Amino acid sequence: MVRYNEIREGEVAIEPPAPTDAGLVFIGRIRTPWTDRMMTPRQGRHDGPICRIEIFEPWVQALQGLDQYSKVEVLYWLHQSRRDLVLQSPASDGTTRGTFSLRSPVRPNPIGTSVAKFVGIEGATVLVRGLDCLDGTPLIDLKPDRCQFTPIAPPQAGDFEVEA
Repeated sequence: MVRYNEIREGEVAIEPPAPTDAGLVFIGRIRTPWTDRMMTPRQGRHDGPICRIEIFEPWVQALQGLDQYSKVEVLYWLHQSRRDLVLQSPASDGTTRGTFSLRSPVRPNPIGTSVAKFVGIEGATVLVRGLDCLDGTPLIDLKPDRCQFTPIAPPQAGDFEVEA
């Protein structure tokens, strides 16, 4: 089990550069049963508890049509994650890997993703199963699961030509 702000053998922390503003806007807040990251599951399960995704105005209208999908991709900001490890030892087994080769919440920009099972919509709240984040986690975006879309046609001649 990972302890708060623990650095394991082989891990490397850096001093991150100063942040720049990308214009990120939180569109809602996620409500889950977990208030402590030590109790949060490592991965969500589609038979797990129902979680509530509260959508803020003016984004509520954007929920129209979401109910036609059985799964949604949820993108969220892991607001309590550290951001300074470039090498991590995820299993405490002495192996060390780069942050970008892991699904760890410790990232330079701690964006979490889950494919959640859609349960329903109640007003401005989306009900899902399968999340693995803390109660109060800021929501970045919701999208229908891309696996439920028909692939686009194969590339045609001239699709990738660049004009001089």
